[in-house]
Amino acid sequence: MEDIPKPIPAKPVRFMDQVRLAIRRRGLAYKTEQTYCHWILRFIRFHGRKHPKDLTIKDVETFLEDLAIGQTVSINTQKTALNALSFLYNKFLQRPLGELDFAHTQRARTLPTVFSHTEATAVIQQLEPLHRLMVSLMYGSGLRVMEAVRLRVQDIDFANNCIIVRESKGMRWRRTLLPTSLVDLLKQQVAFVLVQHKKDLAMGYGAVYLPNALARKCPSAPKEPGWQYLFPAPSFSLDPRSGIRRRHHLHERQIQRAVKKPLIKQ
Repeated sequence: MEDIPKPIPAKPVRFMDQVRLAIRRRGLAYKTEQTYCHWILRFIRFHGRKHPKDLTIKDVETFLEDLAIGQTVSINTQKTALNALSFLYNKFLQRPLGELDFAHTQRARTLPTVFSHTEATAVIQQLEPLHRLMVSLMYGSGLRVMEAVRLRVQDIDFANNCIIVRESKGMRWRRTLLPTSLVDLLKQQVAFVLVQHKKDLAMGYGAVYLPNALARKCPSAPKEPGWQYLFPAPSFSLDPRSGIRRRHHLHERQIQRAVKKPLIKQ
């Protein structure tokens, strides 16, 4: 359940807990919170664990420059670190950084590796049925891994041959294509989830995780069939915030590992 926010005190004393609270109050995704906190901590450690309020703009530039020159990180990695520190100073500490002067990572002049349709199909065919369905859906609908594992039963719109893809907070969404070749398999998956959900309810479980805003707006929604994950985990796990045992979605690393195996064989 790594994409569910960990609990923090209502009035946090620790600096990083205060940062996390500020991020959550702005409604940013939990992945963003994790990323920002990671880079803020790296920045603090880079400067001998000094408090950020005691550091200067030059210290920010030195850290970002070291990422490019000393650690040769990618352009996106350096940009992510910059975004984290911009939030820290511009939003949290209310000390605008202004225009920074530091060495930027140079874009690598390499072509990305792209599978042909035949190569992608060959990899997919080597996967076990559930992973094959998930990866086929990702490939056919243009879904990211996290978008696929977070799908809910009601996100599959069979009537209109489309999929509703929600962002992490569950509010904004977009539509994408539902491959007709996967309709029957997806209907079977939905049927499996609904049967499993009835069993979970009978055992006193069945309340799935929902983002806070949705949970407050629709208190009964966590137990509704439509909100259940399309690709649920095989077992229950403990929600770190509420202490409630829930059935979360399948972990994204399972998909990543499943795809990596046939690639290694090749």
